[in-house]
Amino acid sequence: MQTEQDHYKILGIVPSANIKEITEAYRKLAFQYHPDRNQNSMEANEKMREINIAYAVLSDPAKRKDFDIPRGYHAITPKFIVGTRVKINAHSSTPFRDHMGMIDREPEKDAFRFWYTVKFDMKGFSTSYRFAEEEITELVEPVKKE
Repeated sequence: MQTEQDHYKILGIVPSANIKEITEAYRKLAFQYHPDRNQNSMEANEKMREINIAYAVLSDPAKRKDFDIPRGYHAITPKFIVGTRVKINAHSSTPFRDHMGMIDREPEKDAFRFWYTVKFDMKGFSTSYRFAEEEITELVEPVKKE
């Protein structure tokens, strides 16, 4: 029986790697192990197949989450990256509940969760506020300009 391999080890990256680091690692390994560069060797074909599978899982946020949770990686991987448009949940105890903003900088981690700085642009001024991960949801639909 074949055991499932760790996609992070295959690509040579850490579980907290962002999408840019994942893509860079994939491209470097794909260039190195591409069958055309290795006279169609069986080892290169097998390694390339592993690299493609690892990249397919780690580059898709939903597949990555499904891969990370059973292994405990979700606790060390932030849910949002800088530049993600988010909405503050209605149950938040801040005055920004139901407002839309953008993740402004890399998240900070304490023992229990990630903390995000969200920047809000409202009526000609900007302000930032810190939120726990569970207070934020990602915006899927594009935001309409008023």
